[in-house]
Amino acid sequence: MKRLVLLIILSFTFTASCATDEESSFVTAESFRANLASQADGDAATLTELRKYGVSADSEHKVEFFFYTNTLDKAKALASALEPTNADVYFGPAAGDDTQFVVTGWSAPIKMDNATVTAWSEKMTRLGYEFDCEFDGWGTYTNQ
Repeated sequence: MKRLVLLIILSFTFTASCATDEESSFVTAESFRANLASQADGDAATLTELRKYGVSADSEHKVEFFFYTNTLDKAKALASALEPTNADVYFGPAAGDDTQFVVTGWSAPIKMDNATVTAWSEKMTRLGYEFDCEFDGWGTYTNQ
């Protein structure tokens, strides 16, 4: 009986600490999963529009990206993690919202085909989640 009570207490303590971590996170596991799906849909729509303006699947473009989070330390950590990708990265307070911080910049040129862009976008979404930052998407200019 003592063993069962101890197991229940340990289980409750672990569950409570996990819930606390999830509640204090900027990006929850649920919102991360939803963002993965949303980014994939957005990638396809953006590439369709870019094709209308002459951006071919074989062309390479720098891509502007955006992440948001709730602490400067998280933004700084993500910015540091992005530096080895040869991206130009900036971070600081988000404009118009003093409770959020932005990480933004331009990637090294990437091929504008569906597979490459989708893989890059998924990688960015996952990297953001690793640092408790939400990947908010990307864009590019048609005349690079």
